[in-house]
Amino acid sequence: EGKEEDVRVGANKFPERQPIGTSAQSDKDYKEPPPAPLFEPGELASWSFWRAGIAEFIATFLFLYITVLTVMGVKRAPNMCASVGIQGIAWAFGGMIFALVYCTAGISGGHINPAVTFGLFLARKLSLTRAVYYIVMQCLGAICGAGVVKGFQPKQYQALGGGANTVAPGYTKGSGLGAEIIGTFVLVYTVFPATDAKRNARDSHVPILAPLPIGFAVFLVHLATIPITGTGINPARSLGAAIIFNKDNAWDDHWVFWVGPFIGAALAALYHVVVIRAIP
Repeated sequence: EGKEEDVRVGANKFPERQPIGTSAQSDKDYKEPPPAPLFEPGELASWSFWRAGIAEFIATFLFLYITVLTVMGVKRAPNMCASVGIQGIAWAFGGMIFALVYCTAGISGGHINPAVTFGLFLARKLSLTRAVYYIVMQCLGAICGAGVVKGFQPKQYQALGGGANTVAPGYTKGSGLGAEIIGTFVLVYTVFPATDAKRNARDSHVPILAPLPIGFAVFLVHLATIPITGTGINPARSLGAAIIFNKDNAWDDHWVFWVGPFIGAALAALYHVVVIRAIP
């Protein structure tokens, strides 16, 4: 792994006109990792397991801190033109995901999102033990990140909505749920090919920076769905803001921001495994 000769083989072994679909999966120049076990108790004795959770906590903490502060800055401006506006919010979310995935990918995989963790778990990329641990640490990090923002500006935080996700007036809960499902599908659909071992082996002569397409997907989804739900697509982000804001309107539609992302992640995992990779 990581040897120079492996890179040369990965770059040159397959010609341009190669078989498409399942027939292309013979003569691989990479080793398909085995499915992760459902339970892996041995992980609990490994420092790498615990530091991965810490990395997820810190990354989600920073994610909420920067993004909720950006939302607060837009909300307190007299009009959209006097602030970074919706585009700025979308850039804050997408840019932070780009930076944080880049920083944590080698430690925890850079999930920073329970929906991403859930999708990768369904595709057998990580054990249930690790998935539950990641989700807990992500939620704790999100709560702390939103809490620090409130600590900086408590009155404005409560007056301006605290960055909590709600279904916007004029939209039904069904519309909000659909937006969250499709938005999370786009994100997790992007995560799979961006981190796929087969693509990295086959296209190793092409520099692939996985955090870039992932961050850009987050940016685009926010542009589309901020007017509908404020864009959740991350249950930890929605939970952290809801707990710290803690008003009824933040909880009325909260289920949408868990059910929608988990359905979207499950559909993306199913699509990737069954259709894209064509693995039985």
